[in-house]
Amino acid sequence: MLRDGLVLLLGFWLCGPGLAAATELTPAVMDEVVVTATRQEEGLATVPANVTVVTAEEIAQSPAETVPELLRSVAGVLVNDIAGNGRNYTVDLRGFGETASLNTLVLVDGRRINQADLSGVDWSLIPKDRVERIEIVRGGRGSVLYGDNATGGVINIITKSGSRAAVFSGNLAAGSYSTYLGNLSAGGAVSDLSIAVNGNYRSADGYRDNSDTLAKDAGLNLAYDLTDRLSLDVSTGYHKDDTSLPGALTKSELNSGISRKDSLHPDDYADVKDWYLQGGLKYFLTGNSYLEVGASKRKRESDFFSFFDAGEYTGKTKIDTKAFSPQLVLNEQLLGYDTKVLLGFDYEKSDEDIINESIFFGSPSKASYDLSKESHGYFAHADLALTDRLSVSGGGRKDRARFKFKSLDAGSSESNTLNESLYTFGASYRFTKNSSVYLSYAKSFRYPVLDEMYNFFDNSLNSRLGAQTSDDVELGLRHQFESGLAFGINLFRVVTQDEIFYNPATFANENLDGDSLRQGVELTVAQTLFDILFSGSYTFRDTDIDGGQYDGKELPNVPQHQWTLGAQKMFGEHLQLGLNGTYIGERRYISDFDNSHDDQDDYFYLTGKLAYLLESGSMYLTVNNILDEEYAEYGALNFMGEEGLYPSPGINVLAGLTVSF
Repeated sequence: MLRDGLVLLLGFWLCGPGLAAATELTPAVMDEVVVTATRQEEGLATVPANVTVVTAEEIAQSPAETVPELLRSVAGVLVNDIAGNGRNYTVDLRGFGETASLNTLVLVDGRRINQADLSGVDWSLIPKDRVERIEIVRGGRGSVLYGDNATGGVINIITKSGSRAAVFSGNLAAGSYSTYLGNLSAGGAVSDLSIAVNGNYRSADGYRDNSDTLAKDAGLNLAYDLTDRLSLDVSTGYHKDDTSLPGALTKSELNSGISRKDSLHPDDYADVKDWYLQGGLKYFLTGNSYLEVGASKRKRESDFFSFFDAGEYTGKTKIDTKAFSPQLVLNEQLLGYDTKVLLGFDYEKSDEDIINESIFFGSPSKASYDLSKESHGYFAHADLALTDRLSVSGGGRKDRARFKFKSLDAGSSESNTLNESLYTFGASYRFTKNSSVYLSYAKSFRYPVLDEMYNFFDNSLNSRLGAQTSDDVELGLRHQFESGLAFGINLFRVVTQDEIFYNPATFANENLDGDSLRQGVELTVAQTLFDILFSGSYTFRDTDIDGGQYDGKELPNVPQHQWTLGAQKMFGEHLQLGLNGTYIGERRYISDFDNSHDDQDDYFYLTGKLAYLLESGSMYLTVNNILDEEYAEYGALNFMGEEGLYPSPGINVLAGLTVSF
């Protein structure tokens, strides 16, 4: 019935009355300016990498309510909502599977938010309503510019700044599973000071038992022009949430008739408090060259309990992170060529306190540890415009991290120091105004995170873990036809040495004893036809382990096939309809490095948003999983080697009202 209704809806949409669009719907153009690829503004056409920009208009039109949901329709990005309640996500670039969160670097306004522990990225720290745009740079070239965690790529979330005119906006929404959302924001400028402030509230019972969540957020952005040459920017954010965790259901439990909504982990939870402050000074030496100094501080506290087949653990962690990043940007003529040179230094120190009580295979233990990671890196990068059409770029980085581990109970301590040298080079040739071809190579890396060296199950340490490195090669083409058709293709190959992973055979984090290979194709297309903006993408990934214990095996949680389809249409001046579909192919369960189990099932996920545009806002209705498909985004083998699934929500709705003035 749902599929029949969808067909009728599409038929009306495509063949119905000829209603003109209130605003022109067009694909993004090659003149788009991005900042993530080189840590400074640069035209998209000159970047030798596969880059996607999610614009403010696309964010406003999207049915997504969180930043990861916004990324579902981006080519080559795999999003897993683990518990189905919009709280815990993995976002994967280039097929890193179960370690995706540790191989994808996430920035907020150019500064990293990846934690130094397994929590990786807390996506709820930046609510969607604070986001102005998102830039996604795939591939490992970001390692030279940003350091650790950028093996698969970099995602930069750029927040809203104050406008010259005062702006106030708000949103109220309610929907399935007792979901309630609310946010208020205001912005403006007084003389040379601009201000943007935002507050958010979200509560939901969740699709499954014990999957409720309650989250509160507040954010502030300030920018002040001290002189014609000197400017200051400051941003801060606070996040608090209390979330229950439903855990997995095994295939045998589901086959026995247990409801997909049930939970066998009624006491699991994770409560988080997170606060950050970051700021920077920018001083222009000339009209185009400047010195920029950035600093940040972050504090995160987590309380959690988890039950698993071999026991349980209750933990408390506190992480304090400080960072400092000065850089010199020179945009000048060098030997007659337009040249951009970036010289910089990154320093970061994270201190983690752990108190953990566990029962592992019947043996109770309790431990208190102080863990720390202190890293610094020197980097240089240059872009050179050899002609109006041909540009080349390259750079290098020397990076070092020192880890310290102190057992407060035993009075013992250990330490470990890791060093890496990175480099990248690339070329881009613009053969028409809206078309370019590029080639690049990058050496990238990631260090172990603190609790990859610490085991919560049995309170043990493994300080011998080494860094992983990758060699990344990609070739791509971006082209926009006179008809408006925009097309892109990217071929990539990533070979990783000493990949850090959780080995289910030893219940410990280790360096893989063989090389891991990831290669594939990313395709994108967009075209406006009959006043409808169509967009789509296809991603093919092939993975393989070469040598060692798992020689010849595929990597877990990496689908070979993934595609997306989207369409946006205006009916008259007020009614806007959008549909977005995502197909995720079969993939190995998390921890199935032996490839001894059947693949996890594929699925197709369709969302729609109908909005009525008001003079100062809109009313909207969002429908998720329109086809009411029974599927699971996330699946993993448990300690007993059984296939466990985290069932995803069925069809659900959200209705809301936004106002701005």
